[in-house]
Amino acid sequence: MSAQFPVAVQLYTLRDLVESDYAGTLRAVAEIGYGAVELVMLGSYSAAELRTELDTLGLKPIGMHVLLERLETELDTVIADFKTLGVSYVVCPYLVTERRSSADDYRYVADSLNRIGEKCRESGLQFCYHNHDFEFQRFDGKTGFEILIEHTDDTLVQFELDVYWVTLAGYDPIALIHRLEGRLPLVHLKDMASDPTRTFAEVGHGTLDFPALLAAGDEVGVVGYIVEQDQCTRPPLESVQMSLDYLHSIGRE
Repeated sequence: MSAQFPVAVQLYTLRDLVESDYAGTLRAVAEIGYGAVELVMLGSYSAAELRTELDTLGLKPIGMHVLLERLETELDTVIADFKTLGVSYVVCPYLVTERRSSADDYRYVADSLNRIGEKCRESGLQFCYHNHDFEFQRFDGKTGFEILIEHTDDTLVQFELDVYWVTLAGYDPIALIHRLEGRLPLVHLKDMASDPTRTFAEVGHGTLDFPALLAAGDEVGVVGYIVEQDQCTRPPLESVQMSLDYLHSIGRE
């Protein structure tokens, strides 16, 4: 089964451009050929204004990243904005250091994720958690990520797997994709440079096996693939163009 959404770009990759010219950046993304975006901020827009802008450009908003602390304190407002935007996936993108220093920290976070996920589900939204590499630190023989998987309800909390961070942590992203079958609607496509820095690279221009990763994602029912590059060594719009060109070259639209 192939993804339900066109290939998207996470606008965090273009964050400086978004902050200086949100409308112009969205136009550039559409002109490059992306059909979907994952949002990271409203900027100066209201949710209704941003929805109009996206509709005009033919960009589907696949999801949006919202910090856990805001989800815990302003969830009603977040949900209202998501409903206005027409966004289905609410994504927690990060854990601050003081919330990931022990197994108990991860269990407490899991409880919070479950509560947020329940409220999202009641509103017709799906809640997801996005990983970095720090979740793979072990506590008494288990990684933080394993604790999150085991202590969250699979109907309330699903995952957005970032294949770069999984690889950097020393784990096999394809194996983890299969482990998360039924809980993995979204995948971040992010490549790793072949030099000793192992820094970020444009998709298809590094060391990760994207045909195999995409085949595994399709097999488990991933609905959206999202290009993200935390840091770019060239102009970010050029980087996301290169990533999309590669994905088009292997038959991904």
